[in-house]
Formats: sequence, C-alpha cells, structure tokens
Amino acid sequence: MASLALVGMLWAWLQAAVHGNYGDNVSHVLHHCPKVCICASDLLSCSNRNLHVVPAPLPVMTTTLDLSYNMLSHLHPGWLAALPRLRKLRLAHNQLRSLARGTFHNASGLRCLDLSSNGLHAVGRHDFEGLPELEELLLYNNHIGSVEHGAFRGLGSLSRLYLSCNRLTEFSFRDLHGLSPQQLRVLDLSTNKLASIPVKEVVALPAFIKDGLYLHNNPIRCGCSLYHMLLRWRQRGFRSVCDYLEEHVCVAFEVPSSRVRFFTHSKVFENCSSLGPSPERPDVHLEVQVGQPLLIPCDTGAPAARYAWVSPSNELLVFPGNKDNSIRVLSNGSLSIRKVQASHAGVFVCLAAGSRLHHNQTHEYNVTVRNAPHESESFNTGFTTLLGCVVSLILVLLYLFLTPCSCCCRCCRPVPLIPPQECSAQSSILSSTPPAADGPGRKASTHKHVVFLEPVKEGQNGRVKLAVSEDFDLRNPKILQVKSDSESISSMFSDTPIMS
Repeated sequence: MASLALVGMLWAWLQAAVHGNYGDNVSHVLHHCPKVCICASDLLSCSNRNLHVVPAPLPVMTTTLDLSYNMLSHLHPGWLAALPRLRKLRLAHNQLRSLARGTFHNASGLRCLDLSSNGLHAVGRHDFEGLPELEELLLYNNHIGSVEHGAFRGLGSLSRLYLSCNRLTEFSFRDLHGLSPQQLRVLDLSTNKLASIPVKEVVALPAFIKDGLYLHNNPIRCGCSLYHMLLRWRQRGFRSVCDYLEEHVCVAFEVPSSRVRFFTHSKVFENCSSLGPSPERPDVHLEVQVGQPLLIPCDTGAPAARYAWVSPSNELLVFPGNKDNSIRVLSNGSLSIRKVQASHAGVFVCLAAGSRLHHNQTHEYNVTVRNAPHESESFNTGFTTLLGCVVSLILVLLYLFLTPCSCCCRCCRPVPLIPPQECSAQSSILSSTPPAADGPGRKASTHKHVVFLEPVKEGQNGRVKLAVSEDFDLRNPKILQVKSDSESISSMFSDTPIMS
C-alpha cells in the first residue's frame, strides 16, 4: 500500500508539472505571493496590473515593493504593517491626490520612497511621519503647489529630495522645511513656478547643498545678485549649474516670454559688475603640515546655540567630537585636530544656529595638507647643487687652459716649400700642368699662362670684367687688364716657353 501511495504522489507531481501549476502553488503556499504579482526572492512586483487596491496578503520577507503604473487612489493607514523588512517602495504613476496621516506608519526601515507622477497637490506636515531612515524621496511630476513648514522635519536621514516639475511658487531656504542641512545633498526644485530666489538665504547654505541645489527652468526675475551667485557657482564647478548651463533662465521685462539665459545673453548683466562684489563669501584657505595640530574657528560674529561640523568625508561632527577623539568640537564652536593627517585635506563646513543669529550660518574652510620635508631630502638637494657647481667650475678651467691655440696648430702642421711671393693671402694661383710627353719627338705645350688676381671688393657684387687691349698679340701676349665695374685691377700674364 505504501508503494501505491508513493506512486500516486509521483503521478500527481507529474501532472502538476505538465500543466505548469506546481511552481505557482508552491510559491503561493510558501511566500503568500498574490496571483497578480511576481515574487522573486525578496522582491515583489505588482506594476502595471490595473490595480485599484493593494493586493493582500503580502509576503513578509519583501524588501522591495513595486506598485507603479496602476490605478491606486488611496492608501489606508497601517497598510505596511506586515512588511517589517521593506526598504524600497515604488508608487509612481498612480492616481494618488493626497496622503492620509499614518500612511507610512510601521515602515520605519524604509530607505527609498517613489511617489512621482501622481496627482499630489500639497505636502502636509504629517504626510511622512514615521520614516526616520528615509534617504531618498521622489515627488517630481505632481501638482504640488505648496509645502507646509516642517513637512520634512521627521526625515533626519533624507539626503535626496526631488520636487521638480511641480507648481511651487515659493520654498523656504531658511529652514528647508525641516530638512537636515547636515545630511541633504540633492534638492531639485527645477521646472517649477518660482518667481524669486532669496539670495542671502541661499548663499548661507553649505557648499555641498549648493552643489546639488537645482534651480533651473524657473520664471525667476533677473537680478544682479542672482547673476553673481550663479556665476560664482559656475566658477566653483557646482554640478547644479555646470550640468544645466542652457536651462538657467530669468525673466527680464516682467513678461513670461522675455526669458533670457544667464550665461548666453551676458549683455543683459553688463551693468552688474559696478554694483559691488558677489554675495558669495570668499573661500578661506588653510595650509598645514602632516602631524601638526590645527584649530579652525567657526566665525559666526555672534554666539550660536548649536554648532556642527561636516568633514571632507561627509562625517557629521558635534560636541565633543568623533569617537576616537582625534577631532574635537569645542564649546565655542571651534574645530580642533590634534594631529593632521592626509585624509583631513578638503573642505570643512561649520553649521551654526541660534536665536542671536539672523539666520543659520555656514562657513567653509578649505584645508590643504602638505607632507613634512625630510632631512635626507634636504641634504640630497644641497649636495646635488654643490656637486653641479664643482663640475661646472672644472669644465670652465679645462676650457681655458687645455684648449689648443691656433699657433700650436700651425707648429704641428708640415710647412710646404712655397716661394715667399706665392704665400700672399691676397693671391690665388691657377696653373695648368702640362702632360708628360709620350715620345722624344713630341713637344710639350709651348705656353704656360699664370694669372695673379687680387680679391674682388664687396662693392663689385662679385662680377669681374676682363678687358683686352687692342694691340694684344696671341703669339706674344704681354698684358691682360682685368677691370671691375668700380675700379680696375691689373694682372700680369707671363708667357714662358718650355725648352724642348
């Protein structure tokens, strides 16, 4: 009987495999995966299923839930209570118009929330409660026209906020609606309806926020302070400006169609240079050697209630300092480094807040760390210089005392036996040597002509003119006159017969 039961189970398994239902049944039993969704390990995908409500039940081990491209219009409070491991939630391209209070309760471990391309009209103060670990919030391509003050106050870990392609007409840069300036790295406000930018509040933000503060494609009124600010950002290489140079526009004549580009139509801002320096604070540069102590004061002008520092490695430093006590934050806000290391090179940012300050202040200090020079390197450098000088001196002495002179060269050369009159430097000898006679009856040439010519002067351009007198006799040549254009030079032709 046992063998028959085993055969029956195998037969049932084969039928399930043939009809393709075995995998779905096992998955449904083990993971409780909804039939309209796809479960892959810890990922649950229910996108593009024309869903009007969230399917249930949901697998407990889900870390990524995708509900995008559906027809969801409402989310009930506490609907994520069964997903304690959830880290990513995608709700893009739905029909959500508002968020009820407590919508994201029981999802404290959520890291990424995508609500883009919905119909949200505003961001309320309690919309994102219970998300202390949220790092990325996508709200672009909605109909958001306002953000309540403190709407993001509970999002202490939020570093990237995308609000582009909405209908915002204002945004508070003073308190960032509760965003933490120590954590924020990207704030995208592009393609909205911002008509003005509070330049003084924006320039007070830390450099790492301004590097990711996108303001392009807004109908902002043109102004010199805004132009100087954006020009300074471009010079400093901030991505928010350099990546979108052509999209930074402003309205010149209070008419929406009169938009001009900041960095293309620079003639509009020609008079801005005479209105004073840029509102941006100049950088403070500090230089220190490795191993030396460093003290950086946070110069706020007035005592602040709270101080915080951000290191070049994006480490948040508050009183009394870091864990290993290598960097300390003093009670007056100054930063103290006991022994500077190469890893400390970069920009340190001081953040100060308090009731005595007009607004939250940030100060940047660019620290350059140099390696300490070694004594052996100094000795090697001095020794090399001294050795070079000695070698140069020896070469000069050899050149002065061992170089052969012209008289020595003449003494060493063999002196040919030449008559004295033929050694003149102002004569040249042209001679024709007669060939040897082939036999006793053959005579050599009967004439031998020797011409003595003085060198031609520079004014004659190298041309020599030969003038032959009328009484010149070829059989008995006597004199041949050689003339130049400016003066004549006399040369004698001598005819000496060869004795046979």
